[in-house]
Amino acid sequence: MAHRLLPAVMILIGGVACAEDATTGPLVGNHHAESATSNTGGTGGTGGLGDFGTAHSWVMPALSVEGTISDVREAQRIGSYGQPRWAARRLFTETRAYVIPDGQIQFEYWLSIKDHARNDPEGKAKISQLYEVEMGLPYRFQLDLYQKYVKEGSDGEQKLDSTKFEVRWALADWDVIPLNPTTYLEWTQSNGDYDFIEGKLLFCDEINDQVRWAANAVWEEKTGGDRERSQELTGGISYGVIDSKLAVGAEAKFGFVNTIDKGGTDERTAYQNEFLMGPSIQLRPAPQMHIDLAWLAGTTQDSPRSKMTLIAGWEF
Repeated sequence: MAHRLLPAVMILIGGVACAEDATTGPLVGNHHAESATSNTGGTGGTGGLGDFGTAHSWVMPALSVEGTISDVREAQRIGSYGQPRWAARRLFTETRAYVIPDGQIQFEYWLSIKDHARNDPEGKAKISQLYEVEMGLPYRFQLDLYQKYVKEGSDGEQKLDSTKFEVRWALADWDVIPLNPTTYLEWTQSNGDYDFIEGKLLFCDEINDQVRWAANAVWEEKTGGDRERSQELTGGISYGVIDSKLAVGAEAKFGFVNTIDKGGTDERTAYQNEFLMGPSIQLRPAPQMHIDLAWLAGTTQDSPRSKMTLIAGWEF
């Protein structure tokens, strides 16, 4: 039932939400924190709120931190959590960072092409498409809903792979705790297989107004069958080349996967070790849109030869 309801939810959100012209929002200036954080009532030109009470990151007024406001828009503090503007939308393909402001709604389309493993030359590429709705909730919570479709090889049959439900919670407002730790819990309802449960610890910060980074510690396990278990470390760093328009960087992923040996011992197999790394780029052709592209090369025999991920996101 969930895989039938989720597309309807996405269509409904897309049908009723109206993207606001960026020129109607409040000008960025020397706002005082008490006035800049006003987030109640009105439509998109007041406090960065849209017609349906959604928080638009590109028009939210900058907060004065210690009496100053950065000249770099992406580094300006916004919203009730005092986070930098860059942290209000996705910046990396493999690594999550913090939570989006409460009241914000985003839709993302993912296309991922994962080549066969280096030690499996006869294997086929795995092509995944994912549709995601992200919702910022009060008290530093975030709720995400996904549907994922997969096919093997260019001539394979595309099938529904899974429906996913994700909750994040940031432990504190931005910069209150070093590295801005955020917890993440995801439940994957697999189509025709056992479900998965996944937990993450998210960390992120900025080195200066133009350089940002994020890192995740990940644990995922299948709830039955071979009890496939995955432990990962992911990370990314990004440099803002053109403020709010173009950022370039690099991403890396370490993965360690094993299963239960069903040959009678019920002991876990040796780990398969994956390591991928490569360049990434983010384009923002419109204030409410982001396009992320990363190409990662596998370096171990268990790794895919390459993985390309494209994400197109729209903030309502």
